[in-house]
Amino acid sequence: MASRRFHLSTRSCHRVLRVARTIADLAAVDRVPADDVREAVQFRLV
Repeated sequence: MASRRFHLSTRSCHRVLRVARTIADLAAVDRVPADDVREAVQFRLV
């Protein structure tokens, strides 16, 4: 949904998911929660 709203390319979406995975790793979480994806999108838009 964020990719359409913010017109992110496929490459940008992949990078956002990699950042979200890193955030989840730092929190020692097995699955990537939606909050981490939202945070990664915010980093991308800054």
